[in-house]
Amino acid sequence: EVALKLAQSAGSLEARREAMAGFDLCDLKRGARNLVFSDGNPKARVMIIGESPSREEDVAGAPFAGVQGDLLGKMMDAIGLQVDADDAVHAVYMTTAMPWRVPGDGLPNAKDMAMMRPFLERHIALANPDVVILMGNTPCQMLLGRGGIRGLRGKWAEVVGRPAMPMAHPVSLLKNPLAKRDAWADLLAIQAKLRDLAK
Repeated sequence: EVALKLAQSAGSLEARREAMAGFDLCDLKRGARNLVFSDGNPKARVMIIGESPSREEDVAGAPFAGVQGDLLGKMMDAIGLQVDADDAVHAVYMTTAMPWRVPGDGLPNAKDMAMMRPFLERHIALANPDVVILMGNTPCQMLLGRGGIRGLRGKWAEVVGRPAMPMAHPVSLLKNPLAKRDAWADLLAIQAKLRDLAK
């Protein structure tokens, strides 16, 4: 209830960040070093939503920090996008499904995910991307109501009125290189969708 009201009252990304920073009802906030909000270009056509922050992301206060970010950069390069591009056409905008790290890099519980969902939906609405990429189980669980990335990946869904592609998170691709072939297919589908939407 409180989260929903706060999220809906945020009229800009900056206001949303402030609303999250001041939100004290989620227990995860106490154990985290930093609020992980976003990185990249907020005007980008593509918004990437990752899992809950890892230890590296928590320390950096930014999504996709460290080796996972290096791999994500290569994945985006492969379809003509850049994580640090200035122009919105080639840029990406990144966030994490949950703003705070779960102790021990575990999975967030259902209560915390439900509590933070309005903030995530409002973030998507304010960023207003053409396409959303849901990387991993947590964003799928929060926005599609179900996890199981192997079964969800490669199939377009819709979140906040926008096409969304569930796909494996870079961390799981680093652990399971065989999944890179599927990830490549998903990236090509995203590239094709962006071309279609630009027509």
